[in-house]
Amino acid sequence: MKITPDHLARGAFIYVRQSTVDQLANNHESRLRQYGLADRARALGWTDVTVIDDDLGRSGSGVSRPGFERLLAAICEGRVGAVFAIEASRLARNGRDWHTLIEFCGLVGTVIIDEDGTYEPRHPNDRLLLGMKGTMSELELSLLRARSMEALKQKARRGELFFTVAVGYVKVGREKIEMDPDLREAIGLVFTRFAEMQSIRQVFLSLRGDQIALPYINSKSSGQHQLLWKLPVYATVNNLLTNPIYAGAYAFGRTGSRVTIENGRKRILRGYRKDRSDWAVLLVDHHEGYLSWLDYERNQRLIADNANGKGMMVRGAVRKGEALLTGLLRCGHCGRRLLVSYNGTKGDVGRYNCDATRRNPSADPCISFGALRVDEAVGAEIVRLLQPLGVEAAIHAITECEHQSGEKQRQLELALEQTRYEAARARRQYDTVDPENRLVAGELERRWNTAIAAVRALEEEMEALLRQRPAALSAEERQRLLQMGADLEAAWHHPAANAVTRKRIIRVVLREVVARVEDDQIQLLLHWQGGDHTRLTVRKNRRGQTRWSVEPETMELIRACARLMPDKAIAGMLNRTGKRTGRLNGWTQSRVRSFRNTHGIAVYVDGEWAERGEVTLTEAARMLNLNPLTVLRQIRTGIIPAEQYCKGAPWVIKRRSIEDPGLVERVKMCRKGPSSSNPDQKTLTFQ
Repeated sequence: MKITPDHLARGAFIYVRQSTVDQLANNHESRLRQYGLADRARALGWTDVTVIDDDLGRSGSGVSRPGFERLLAAICEGRVGAVFAIEASRLARNGRDWHTLIEFCGLVGTVIIDEDGTYEPRHPNDRLLLGMKGTMSELELSLLRARSMEALKQKARRGELFFTVAVGYVKVGREKIEMDPDLREAIGLVFTRFAEMQSIRQVFLSLRGDQIALPYINSKSSGQHQLLWKLPVYATVNNLLTNPIYAGAYAFGRTGSRVTIENGRKRILRGYRKDRSDWAVLLVDHHEGYLSWLDYERNQRLIADNANGKGMMVRGAVRKGEALLTGLLRCGHCGRRLLVSYNGTKGDVGRYNCDATRRNPSADPCISFGALRVDEAVGAEIVRLLQPLGVEAAIHAITECEHQSGEKQRQLELALEQTRYEAARARRQYDTVDPENRLVAGELERRWNTAIAAVRALEEEMEALLRQRPAALSAEERQRLLQMGADLEAAWHHPAANAVTRKRIIRVVLREVVARVEDDQIQLLLHWQGGDHTRLTVRKNRRGQTRWSVEPETMELIRACARLMPDKAIAGMLNRTGKRTGRLNGWTQSRVRSFRNTHGIAVYVDGEWAERGEVTLTEAARMLNLNPLTVLRQIRTGIIPAEQYCKGAPWVIKRRSIEDPGLVERVKMCRKGPSSSNPDQKTLTFQ
């Protein structure tokens, strides 16, 4: 006998295990057989019987198992006389655990008992047989897994494998799915809003803000699937917009598992997403979709570009801030993406910087320039190109305003229709129950009351929505929208058009902007979405200059006029010619004086004209004994040489030109007036 009194003096340990939760729920007989080993142990003479069932629902292929580790610890302590298992696969499905168990049992003299017999690990023949059992158990698992996976893949290649059906679709027969007509509008609203907002988070916030519920499948413990409506969470919107099934494609193998070693044990990480190129099956145009495959791919590119902090080639999502080209600018010198920083008293003054020194602090600084002029230049170019489409956009905006208020109402109608159906079904179930079965009748009555309360709540919400529904656009509002469409530049600079709106428009038409800084100019290369390119040149401020700096032409004009007239006269001349300060204000005597002092321009002093040998137009007229208008006319005809820095500035005439006898004679000849073209005209000389 292999079972000795020494074995009986120690305890018998019954190891119970089932691999999955599904086996726990459905394979009851296997579990009962394993628990029945306790009776067999008592029949063989053991009085101390311990059942270890800590590993129910855990795989035996190498993952951490607390129950198995507890069994090994008891064997090492010498408390185990026999290990009972229904078969070798229950104890272990991998060679490491199986041979560790055999080694420990051989060291302390513990026998292993299954339905086939009793094995003494210290005996060579029994040890060989146990080793073969463990190898066969491990091989069996590999074969079963390989066959099952190949069968699944074969069915998936035909597009006929469906574990679950996505919300918005219904299963037809055993191998096909079709779009659910009751949910077509509800699911389609998500894709419509993404086409408008181009951001998953913005779609999620808009749905939550408008209190629009979406359908979802509630999986009950009984395995039934119930369609319910609730306000969406981010994961729901993200799944709708990234699942290829809604584009009419069948995909299998989108997720996989990874195996890692932790504390000497295998750990399986499931659910990581694979790249599309690694999917096992992808069948385009498999069924009717809510959007086309081209639109789905475009949406995936937008979603990928919206990811912030995912590398230099990703644009990132539209974020707060006044800079319009965030994520679109790329350095033309080193190829890196330009970052944006904000400063100023309100933190709204943007500046684009190349991040060459962020990753390598020892590198030389690359380019950096202010955002205001670049944004204005790019915005003006976009307005110029989109101007022909302005009226069409205005008409589309009018249509959207008329239909936007109806979206939430339609979603409520769909939810109310589904809830009324659930209430009617609950009533039918309550009517068919036997009144004497009080427990079932009470539960069905509770469900019916819950459904009625849900219907009442949705009806109240519908009534409140109808009361708050905005009025249709008036004729005046329609005309205003059409005018803004005709004048797209005014709409672009309208106070209601914030930076976020402009950024979205820019991202629709622009793919990338490459910037180079050459001397005091910024060279921009605009890459449009259609593949065309446009070059722009923007003047760059010199070091120390700001966007509030006065134009260089105005600075040179003030510098020249400061030698001709006092500050008050300069201010009047600048205002007449339309010149403005850096902050777009008019000029005053104090502002001219402050500008001169800042730039080191000397003040006008009486007598400067005489020191330079120059006279004004009035003084020249007095010296020539002529009317000032006559002198002005002769200056314009080129008889009297003079200079004027700009229109509105005083004429500067050299004194030596006025005192020139030849000039005086020409002036007198011009005073006689032009001769007549008539040959009979006589000249009369009056004394």
